[in-house]
Amino acid sequence: MKINISIDCTPEEARQFMGLPDVQPLQQAMMKEIETRMMAEVERFSPENLMKTWFSSMPQNTDWMRDVMGGMFSPGGSGGDKK
Repeated sequence: MKINISIDCTPEEARQFMGLPDVQPLQQAMMKEIETRMMAEVERFSPENLMKTWFSSMPQNTDWMRDVMGGMFSPGGSGGDKK
């Protein structure tokens, strides 16, 4: 014997029928908090702040970056076509 039951209801109606709590207010509060934290942290990852972070910790980083870029873009650098 095979019995099929089709129930047409919304997720909210299903939660209420099963006696599950409505977590929508909690979810909205958590999403608002996550959004607030993300917006506060976005400034930390701006290109300007990343460059400051990379170059402020070790002053020799600026020299290293200049050498790397100079080597890549100079005619005899490693970025050129060698035979």
